[in-house]
This record gives sequence, C-alpha cells and structure tokens, in this order.
Amino acid sequence: MELVTLLDEDGAELGSAPKDDVHTTDTPLHLAFSCYLVDDHGRLLVTRRALSKRTWPGVWTNSFCGHPAPGEAAEDAIQRRAAQELGTRVASLRVVLPGYRYRAVDASGIVENEICPVYVGRIDAALRPEPAEVAEHAWISVEDAAHAVRSAPFAFSPWLREQLPLLVQANGFLP
Repeated sequence: MELVTLLDEDGAELGSAPKDDVHTTDTPLHLAFSCYLVDDHGRLLVTRRALSKRTWPGVWTNSFCGHPAPGEAAEDAIQRRAAQELGTRVASLRVVLPGYRYRAVDASGIVENEICPVYVGRIDAALRPEPAEVAEHAWISVEDAAHAVRSAPFAFSPWLREQLPLLVQANGFLP
C-alpha cells in the first residue's frame, strides 16, 4: 500500500494516508513531485498517461510524477518512480520550481490537490516504460512542447499546462 504525506495549508506535515484513499472528489492537500527529463540533445521527454490511469487517462504530460513516501527524500522518490514508470535512472537532478502548488479536477470528479515541487534531470539509462503507467512517449524540443500545449491544451495534463511556461520563464531546462 502506497502512502502519501498529508499537509496543512502552510505545507507542514499532518500525517499520512493511503494514496488510493486520498485521491477522491475531496482530496486533501498532500505532497507530490513532477519531474521533467532531458536528453543529451536538450530534448524533453513527454509521456502519455496509460488509458487505465484513474485520473487524466490518455493525456500527454511531463516525464513522470509521484509522491514521496512519508519520510522519503524527494530525490529518492524521484529515482524510485523513474525506475517504476520508465525503467530508467535520473542524473543531474535539480529542483526548479520548489513552491509549485496546484489543484485540478478530472472529468471524473477526482481532485488533485498537491504541493508539488518540480524537478528537471537528465536521463541516465535506456527507457523501458511500464505499460500500466505510460501508453506512449516522445522526445521533443521544449519549443515544440510549448507550441503543442498552446495549440491543443485539452490534450495535456493540467499540471503540465501550468508548469511548462513557468519552467521556460525560469530557464529551467538550461544546464
């Protein structure tokens, strides 16, 4: 059973709860992370969420996301989820948007309500995506990703739509 860390409005830890119990139509604030991977050519890895995902199935999103377990360092959680979702490792990891927070409601009514620091890292091994997590993936330029989000925002996760312009503004994809 995967646990998530519950937070108060100021980001202080309140305890933990099972992930499956937390993500409902009344999701409490909890800790998460988003990670964007780049390759040696400066391209960004975007993934399409598996059609079996409970929230935002089939939409394109950042490289991967997840929740640190209670007491788990974010960097360790990122390595764990990179292995689970993409079968890869991450190097040169850095937090670019440490205070990012969002709330979004899926068409099914399930709410995401997260303090979600955003990281950028370099891919450090071959990709072996897990089909239960990732339907498709693509390496694209940051400019092409930004253009696609502007042209067809409905095809992308709400957190990617918000995070990508913030990352570009912060020059977050530069080494």
